[in-house]
Amino acid sequence: MKEEQVKELVDLAETIADNKFIMGEQLVEIGVSGPNLEASLASISMAQGELGHARLLYRWSYEVQGLRAGKLDVKEQTGKAFDQIVNASNWVELIAGLYVNNAAIDLIMQELITNKGKDLNAQFSKMANELTEHITYSKNWCKQLINDKGSIPRRVQVDLEKAYESASKWIKEVEENSHLKEAGVIGKSSHLVEAFEPTINEVLGERTVSHA
Repeated sequence: MKEEQVKELVDLAETIADNKFIMGEQLVEIGVSGPNLEASLASISMAQGELGHARLLYRWSYEVQGLRAGKLDVKEQTGKAFDQIVNASNWVELIAGLYVNNAAIDLIMQELITNKGKDLNAQFSKMANELTEHITYSKNWCKQLINDKGSIPRRVQVDLEKAYESASKWIKEVEENSHLKEAGVIGKSSHLVEAFEPTINEVLGERTVSHA
């Protein structure tokens, strides 16, 4: 693999890992004060999963560079996590970011597994299964909140759109990345942006989506 291709692949791995790392931390910090006990317990469980995914991806980024990760001890992100999830300070912001970001990550991971599955270990399959569980959980919560009363539905919509804006921009950059295509990581005929578009509408339904 050419040097520039390696650089772009590492950037991709670190972007996913950074978001996983922050989502894991936020699930601990914010999730413990969830709307009910069940939500709080689920948050702690998912936090472990998200942080595990982050370690797996950071380790993979080392391997791509030909480095030995050893006993990887991740203490902070590399600076590529999306602002919406980094700045989340309440349950609504957290659950919106968790859903949208994991939906985006799942789309990229499925593309990666399709094109480079033979180069990945079994842990990535386990991660893919857990991703589905996390998406389903956060999606159901978003649907519940969007049908709540008072100011919550509007807040959910705003936070979903903020998360969608960052994630969709990233997906477009990945889809158009010539180095990732040359490396065979992203298919030359992939339509990732198009595939991601329904994500937010699956929650908002008939509500207007501004993407502003």
